[in-house]
Amino acid sequence: MKKQLLALAIGSMVIAPSVAMADKGPTVYGKVNVSYENQDNGADDQWELESNASRLGVKGELDLDINDVVAIYQAEYQISVDDGSGPFSQRNIFGGFKHSQLGMLKAGKFDTPFKVSQGKIDQFGDLRGDVNEIVGGSERANNIIQYSSPKIADVVSLNLAMIPGEGDTVGTDRRDGVADGFSTSVVFDNGMLYASLGYDSEIETNLFDLGDNDTLVDALHVAAKLNIENFELGALFQQSENSDSAVDGGDFEDTTYIVSAAVKLDRWKLKAQYGMTDMDASDDDLTLMALGADYKVGKSSKMFGYFAQVEADKNTGLATDDTTFGIGFEHNFSM
Repeated sequence: MKKQLLALAIGSMVIAPSVAMADKGPTVYGKVNVSYENQDNGADDQWELESNASRLGVKGELDLDINDVVAIYQAEYQISVDDGSGPFSQRNIFGGFKHSQLGMLKAGKFDTPFKVSQGKIDQFGDLRGDVNEIVGGSERANNIIQYSSPKIADVVSLNLAMIPGEGDTVGTDRRDGVADGFSTSVVFDNGMLYASLGYDSEIETNLFDLGDNDTLVDALHVAAKLNIENFELGALFQQSENSDSAVDGGDFEDTTYIVSAAVKLDRWKLKAQYGMTDMDASDDDLTLMALGADYKVGKSSKMFGYFAQVEADKNTGLATDDTTFGIGFEHNFSM
């Protein structure tokens, strides 16, 4: 009873002055992920305490006076555990409806279907060995509307999202249509095998061939992960190109290959990851290598250590030799 009252109190502070109780919520959840790291980018070598996208959120469902339909909501914020600086920053925040046979419709700010369909290929998410160090397209979009189908044959789901430009101007083009960008995915998941196909059209994201500048990008990826007893094997292939060569001054394309693997030995999980992005316009390769070990200390807690290196063959304005060694812990909670 005390836990339910505490969850309701925290949830009301996060999303609204008051929240109506429903059969499934509100649930307060979060993650505290802190690491102490040595970071060397070739020019500076220093130790830092990192918060690694620690977060706090509330989510749930509300009963409606419509058969088989519930209202859904989520409000998730990133928190700075290391120094407590700044206000909460928004992560996935949305509201919508879910029908037991027809699927789910939601709107707000949240991860695109393209990003989500990477699945758990990434063994070093939120750390400096994250695949996002060398691959673009993992976007949390503003003003996004998404439909997700119910699972077909309990294993396949379809996701389609559209993003209006709301009057933004890219080059000389004003983006004011019903849907100026699309993000889609098809996902197969039977527990042992996860496979997905994701496609983005005119989504604002980073293309490494264009340096640190975001641009409108078309991207396609295929991802797969195999879970066999204590082993995990993952792979991702992605091609990304700028949507408008007239705006960016030419045609640019990134091609990325990523493989990952892990083995569980009692409380230990040993893992490794390697990836390469070929930037055809700059004729450069951006590579990622990461090794690590997790040690489970509770149902929802672990300690970890890892080493990661991101390297560019040439001096293209990217990190030519970014090396990180870190140790840390992660606690997940919900109530």
